[in-house]
Amino acid sequence: MATIIDVCKAAGVSKATVSRVINGSPHVKEITRIRVLDAMKSLGYQPNVLAQALATNTSNTIGLILPHFDSYYFGSILKQTAQTLQKSQKKLFVMESHNSEAGEIEALNTLALQRCDAIMIYSRYLSEPQLIQYQEQTQRPLIVLNRSLSTQQLVSFSFDQYQLGSLAIEHLLKLGHRNIACLTTPLNHQTGQIRLQAYRDHLAKNNIPVNEALIIEGKSTHIWGYTAVMQLLDQGQTFSAIFSCNDDMALGAIRALYERGLTVPQDISVMGIDNEPAAFYSIPSLSTVSLPIEQLTIDATNLAIDMANKITTPPQHFEYSGSLELRESTHPLS
Repeated sequence: MATIIDVCKAAGVSKATVSRVINGSPHVKEITRIRVLDAMKSLGYQPNVLAQALATNTSNTIGLILPHFDSYYFGSILKQTAQTLQKSQKKLFVMESHNSEAGEIEALNTLALQRCDAIMIYSRYLSEPQLIQYQEQTQRPLIVLNRSLSTQQLVSFSFDQYQLGSLAIEHLLKLGHRNIACLTTPLNHQTGQIRLQAYRDHLAKNNIPVNEALIIEGKSTHIWGYTAVMQLLDQGQTFSAIFSCNDDMALGAIRALYERGLTVPQDISVMGIDNEPAAFYSIPSLSTVSLPIEQLTIDATNLAIDMANKITTPPQHFEYSGSLELRESTHPLS
């Protein structure tokens, strides 16, 4: 079995240089790093990961916590994180928080025991003080996804949720719609609260009274969008358009309208947010707001790598905007 000394001889470098390459140190010339990695590969050398972690208090691993793995949205985050880490010779440890506060705490504790060098968490429930306390106790940097934070002690990457909601509702208003139903994502999350606020604000801006009966809180799923629209129709509510705070509910809404003999967009326009792949292939194709989720994930992962490699950076909050993706499901009010 090859040893680190064998790698040193084959690559013509010192043991310290080989260790720096294994640990992902940025203080190694690229040509040297490639030579060491080639030597390790040709010799079949496998570093003792446990011993390395104990000796250096690092594991060359980045942790990722997601609420669940059921949607394209979270699948995209997972895919981009894994691909970005692979390029940097980092390993990925993934946990599911089961969309709960207890699950987020359990996942963070598990990744701390795994000695992850940095942790990316898609947090919906933990407060800023809780996240700060965890970071201080474990001495592991946290990168918070999908939250607009105010503290200067944490790093966060988020979307401008108000801008996303504004794009969607403004589009429907410009088409002449006034009676607009709103299917919200869960309102115990920051995302749902802000997108609903954009809906309310833009109706008020256009002197349109908010009809509370047209607002239904959903669970971000196809079946919930379907059920919500069936509920509105059964109640005899009148509306010419639907602002769905995510694409999955919008697609469920289109199905419900179809079953009730209503045509999209001739009878009712439907607008979503997320630009999931299914939005393009639905009939009619769904007008939506596209989110740069891949770029956000790449940027967040690269910063996690820098923090894991002890490249210091002041805590910052990064915010990304969306863009309209107009298709067949929206139409000017007849």
